[in-house]
Amino acid sequence: MLPFDVLNGRSAIIALLALSGLLLFSSIINPSFMQGARTGLVDITAPVLKAINTPFDMAANFVGGVSGLTNLRAENAQLEAENKRLREWYQTALMLQAENQSLQELLNVKVDAPHKYITAKVIADSGNSFVKTVLVGVGQIDGVQKNQAVLGEEGLIGRVIEVGKTSSRIMLLTDLNSRVPIILEGTRQKAMLTGSNAPLLDLKYIPDDSAITTGIRVVTSGDGGVFPSGLPIGRVSSIENKSIKVKPFADINHVSNVRIVNTSINPNLMSIDLDTFKDIH
Repeated sequence: MLPFDVLNGRSAIIALLALSGLLLFSSIINPSFMQGARTGLVDITAPVLKAINTPFDMAANFVGGVSGLTNLRAENAQLEAENKRLREWYQTALMLQAENQSLQELLNVKVDAPHKYITAKVIADSGNSFVKTVLVGVGQIDGVQKNQAVLGEEGLIGRVIEVGKTSSRIMLLTDLNSRVPIILEGTRQKAMLTGSNAPLLDLKYIPDDSAITTGIRVVTSGDGGVFPSGLPIGRVSSIENKSIKVKPFADINHVSNVRIVNTSINPNLMSIDLDTFKDIH
């Protein structure tokens, strides 16, 4: 059985070789004949080849699409990173712009008497409804002393109550314990300005016959030796019965930069006592 199969295989090889030789000889004698045969053969096999290549083309397109999608994702990630950096720079620019504007406005505060100042940035606030204080990043090594007056962008905002080597605490005018001797411009009437943990300040110890109207400017009187005279504070905003309210020039609740009036005062000197002030007036 095996010799017969081998013989059949050899016969097929011999037949193919003979056919190949015949075709080669025919192409030499008549080239156009073989060209037509090749063309016909290509026309017959082209659809088959196309059908066979279709899955491979689809696979190649899929791979290309995946590669393109990967590139797009990588590019998108890069753009997102750049966008994030740009947003960070934008926020930094806004902060610098706000700080620059704050410092420029801070320079516009007009004070009657010449003083030296220590400029500082607020680094924290009390965040308490019952205590109105802020921390600044300057202290003893910068020349800060207890009870020095502190100015905001438009006027007085408080005084220094605690001093460390590199930081200090400022009690704001709105604090319940704040007391500032003041004078009303135009009337020369002296009074005491107190805080109540509210946005508006209270005027105390005003004589009943005082000619006070809304809009009158309030400045420090200098009594007691804590606050220099002439520091701007605010204006009288309302008068109801015996309740007189003053609206500060400075936005005390949103202060970011301050100027500490660098005056040589007794660090142990505190605000003038209310009873003493009442007896004087």
